[in-house]
Amino acid sequence: MIPWEKIDTAKIPGSDEELRLMRRGKEFSIKLGTNELMNNRLSGSEAALATLAAKRIETVAKPVVLIGGLGMGFTLRAALTVLGAKAKIVVSELVPAVVAWARGPMAEVFGDSLDDARVSIRQTDVGEIIRAKSSAFDAILLDVDNGPEGLTRKGNDALYSASGLRAAKTALRPGGVLGVWSSGPNPAFTKRLGSAGLDVNEVNVRATGRGGGARHVIWIAEKS
Repeated sequence: MIPWEKIDTAKIPGSDEELRLMRRGKEFSIKLGTNELMNNRLSGSEAALATLAAKRIETVAKPVVLIGGLGMGFTLRAALTVLGAKAKIVVSELVPAVVAWARGPMAEVFGDSLDDARVSIRQTDVGEIIRAKSSAFDAILLDVDNGPEGLTRKGNDALYSASGLRAAKTALRPGGVLGVWSSGPNPAFTKRLGSAGLDVNEVNVRATGRGGGARHVIWIAEKS
């Protein structure tokens, strides 16, 4: 078996934690400590985050979408596939090295997605973008942790708090959607979404996008 090779490391701003980019043949993995945050062979549920949200806003002629977390680009590429030519997609990525990896060692994984005219990359905290906006987005898609808690950096807890969810609701246009990816269920978070005045739908999806494999959770929460 081909051994894993460490390609690069990157400090997470506002944290003492370090991301590691690993490669084994054509397989890539981004790890944080003992946790594998993502793997290019397991993209189904992250892609579903975009497709499920896009279905809820399909009548919007010129949708504006904010994606929190570039990662390996699964959600971005799915959004580009299902959204029309007039869509605008803003990707917020806190770790500059992740963007560099997308254009460097993982360029084949990303294809031409970063050069699509519909896409703009912001190297900043997605929470700052959310808090600065009002009725700006038709969808906000969050995949910055392994679930609704600050795994990669403690500051991300604010995204999933009651005040963070109210800020997300404010940043959404009427009929807009907040989508959140998680490696597993979190009943307390489901309750907080409802308490924020959002209509919540919790969806179980396979990590591979097909039958078999781990089950992940996506919350699709709509602003009425």
